[in-house]
Amino acid sequence: MTVANGFWIRPYEQDDFPAIAAYCLPEEQAIYTSLPIDVVAVSQANAEQRAFVVYDSGALVGCFALSVPKGGKPYYAHERSVLFQSFSIDSRQQKQGYAFRTLRELPNMARQYYPEADEVILTVHHTNIPAITLYQKAGFVDRGERFAGEHGEEWIFHLALHKDRQGRKAADRGYTSEIG
Repeated sequence: MTVANGFWIRPYEQDDFPAIAAYCLPEEQAIYTSLPIDVVAVSQANAEQRAFVVYDSGALVGCFALSVPKGGKPYYAHERSVLFQSFSIDSRQQKQGYAFRTLRELPNMARQYYPEADEVILTVHHTNIPAITLYQKAGFVDRGERFAGEHGEEWIFHLALHKDRQGRKAADRGYTSEIG
């Protein structure tokens, strides 16, 4: 768990369910992410995926999932990549800096729960300009990789985590951004 001044991120627990059930997300954002209640359901049914909750001062403000898929995904880079997905901030909490703050803590969470990982990857819909801008501001890199998603073109972004076992920085292996 990452905690700072009443702000924390941790894996979902059953006690979070009432807050997850009351989570608000506008319909126009639905093509870009999954409802947290669905993220939790998928995570409970799929051992490869772990749901996380974001709280500030005791109130649920966000949700996301991390996973290490076993392959078969067009955006899955390699076995040491962690997939960041289904990220959202409750609509009542948006425009307060929670998304950026969560993304800045993401490398710590990925290292804590996936110590062998050397990068976090995500996909973002090409029309989701606010998210693209946010991810780039948080250090994610667009290498020009694209694929056809369910609702149109998706862009694949990468965030390097740390040095590899030979002591080479991720940038030496083709990554251009490192955070954390």
